[in-house]
Amino acid sequence: MTPEQVLKRWWGYDAFRPMQKEIIASALEGRDTLAILPTGGGKSVCFQVPAMMRDGLALVVTPLIALMKDQVQNLEQRGIKAIAVHAGMTRREVDTALNNAAYGDCKFLYVSPERLCTPLFRSYLDVLQISFLVVDEAHCISQWGYDFRPDYLNIGELRQSVDAPVIALTATATPEVARDITIRLSTDPERPSFKVLRAGFERPNLSYIVRECQDKAGQLLDICRGVPGSGIVYLRNRKRCEEVAELLKSQGVSASYYHAGLGPLSRSERQEAWKRGEIRVMVCTNAFGMGIDKPDVRFVVHWEPSDSLESYFQEAGRAGRDGKRSYAVLLWNAANLAHLRQMLDTSFPSLEFIEDIYQKLHIFHEIIYETGEGRTLHFDPEAFGKQYKLKIPQVHYALRYLEQSGHISYTEDAEFPTRVRINTARNTLYETELPDPKMIPLLEALMRGYPGILSYSMTIDEEKLARDCDATIPELHQLLYKLSLERVISYIPAARSSLVYLHHDRLVPGNIDLKPERYRFLRGNAEKRLEAMEEYLTNGTECRSRQLLRYFGQEESEDCGSCDVCRGRKSTDTTRAALMRFAAEHPGCTAADVKQFCDNPGNGLPQNAMEIWRRLLDEGLL
Repeated sequence: MTPEQVLKRWWGYDAFRPMQKEIIASALEGRDTLAILPTGGGKSVCFQVPAMMRDGLALVVTPLIALMKDQVQNLEQRGIKAIAVHAGMTRREVDTALNNAAYGDCKFLYVSPERLCTPLFRSYLDVLQISFLVVDEAHCISQWGYDFRPDYLNIGELRQSVDAPVIALTATATPEVARDITIRLSTDPERPSFKVLRAGFERPNLSYIVRECQDKAGQLLDICRGVPGSGIVYLRNRKRCEEVAELLKSQGVSASYYHAGLGPLSRSERQEAWKRGEIRVMVCTNAFGMGIDKPDVRFVVHWEPSDSLESYFQEAGRAGRDGKRSYAVLLWNAANLAHLRQMLDTSFPSLEFIEDIYQKLHIFHEIIYETGEGRTLHFDPEAFGKQYKLKIPQVHYALRYLEQSGHISYTEDAEFPTRVRINTARNTLYETELPDPKMIPLLEALMRGYPGILSYSMTIDEEKLARDCDATIPELHQLLYKLSLERVISYIPAARSSLVYLHHDRLVPGNIDLKPERYRFLRGNAEKRLEAMEEYLTNGTECRSRQLLRYFGQEESEDCGSCDVCRGRKSTDTTRAALMRFAAEHPGCTAADVKQFCDNPGNGLPQNAMEIWRRLLDEGLL
């Protein structure tokens, strides 16, 4: 089959988007390929189509568990077998998943980067017939990138064992980051062999608007009332998300909120309701949006600036994927800039503080010196902060740097799905007196859907089980809880927890290499990204699109004509022409005459028309 035939058969599309065909052709030629596509450019098709045209499976490395699960579900709905291995799975579940991937006609194996170096995963490399090594969010491998993750460096080592071409994908690579990616993923870093394919980052239908304002609530309501269709509002703070969503609802705007503090069921329900259009505006943190392909988002509003143009560009790019006019609006004020500077200091606590957190982490989990290597800790940031009287953001960034310096792997808010084991033997199960008749079909569904559940604790898909039993999710929870009280089953409800994986035994104080040079390097990069963000906010003379394109290495571009700067320039030009005509038609007119002309609503001149008049005088044109 040709790539077009594969695209049509499995995805139902008649044609590829810009640059997809070239990326697929490069991969099918067996070349290592770096694809730089903007958000919404269809990155997944670039590796899924070639993988369907080759024997074996594509090994897909991605740090985004939610995106991983979403893509596995989408592939399975198309009849394509896909498996995911990520944080939160037990060793037995990982072993079963890898076994199924190796021997079960699987086409896609999604793996989180920290799994690549584990002995269990390495033991399967010889039997996994890998057709392509896919690196999603490839900027994470670059220390120049805004989201560097040391576990990604394991991919470079993996290339020594896996003889397959690489397809690396990212939406946010500056030229510096792109070069670093090709070096780190090449079999010969001295002579990188990658073909780099970069799509144009222009979004002609997307108007970038930056507004300095104090009344953000009023601005947001104006946008919701003035722009029809669905939207996303990004904030940093979870509690503030809830407050802004309530504000919108109180003003008659259909809205809800979404952040990582919600349970998996609530997040799933809200996301689906928004995608169906039942919720118009989603107020959220950056936990929302990854992998969501909703083409008709008409506006994305940032309540406050992002800490980098990379993250801003990616989030803003979720608007207008259907090609129709849409708006990316960024609201800011002087307090936001001060907060960004403060956050930079918070993001890089002192090395002494980081070493102290390293020791306290081990003490908190009762791990003595020279022990602990390979342990996975369920870490409770709030309990930790309370015990040691520390602020949670400081702890979070200290752990992030311990990860970047190679001592731990740190996963926030990992999901642990519901687990069930049937404790009663099959031959006596039906003789057991049960208080609720609905328990019998539930037990039958468990035995039918989960072979081995009489011997092992197994992960349960609550939504599927509820459908099989003709019950709602709350009813299912009640039935499972009651069965556990009867001791018929062991029931562990779904939960969320942060995880810390220890790369080595606990070190004594003074013996911890925190790589001071890397610390200074990473902080310096963060400062440069913040300066670029500040420049974007305050540069009101150059087209917003051109500013963004230049940041990502696209020097040649034209004014977009629709951002706030271009529209303001058009308005100024129109006003200048009107004032010049007025002066020509009214020789000897006074300033009062001009003011009367400017204030007449019928003339449609902007509020700053008199200022433009004075500028014309200063320039000697009048």
